[in-house]
Amino acid sequence: MGVNGQSSAARAGEEPGGPDAEGGAEGDAADPVVVDPVSAPDAEGNPRRATRRFPLFTRDTARPEGGGRAAPRDAPAPARQWPILAVLALVGLGLLLTALDVFRYGTILIGAALLVGGVLRWTLPDVGMLAVRSRFTDLVTYGALGVAIVLLAMMAQPDPWLEIPFLDDTLHFTVR
Repeated sequence: MGVNGQSSAARAGEEPGGPDAEGGAEGDAADPVVVDPVSAPDAEGNPRRATRRFPLFTRDTARPEGGGRAAPRDAPAPARQWPILAVLALVGLGLLLTALDVFRYGTILIGAALLVGGVLRWTLPDVGMLAVRSRFTDLVTYGALGVAIVLLAMMAQPDPWLEIPFLDDTLHFTVR
């Protein structure tokens, strides 16, 4: 602030935001104000000048990358969300097999469904509601959970299909 409470920009006849504050060097009133996508309006609803600060209150959340529709907008809802419906159908079939006393095949199918979800998330640009987080986080989560469920199903008793000796030794060491 300077003489009589005016800033140096106001004394020079410029807008407080600088020569480019209104969108151009001339400062035409018809030019729109370019606002940073991260900025939020102030308390009165006026757009803020470009800033990298996040707003005090979050008004909306961004969709995860790849979270768009998997089919055109005019397609019916099941067709738009086919990736997550495919994964859920496989999980449902695995749960049905598990309930029908085919435990090992059912749980392997559940793990395989998560692995299919990871592959769909990796290969398709838009997977709808299958995209929950960033692509990398979804891939790691679906992959790790899918592999863990398949391995545990293969090691299930009785007559495990997969035996890992150091796990058996670790169990005997901790139980003694």
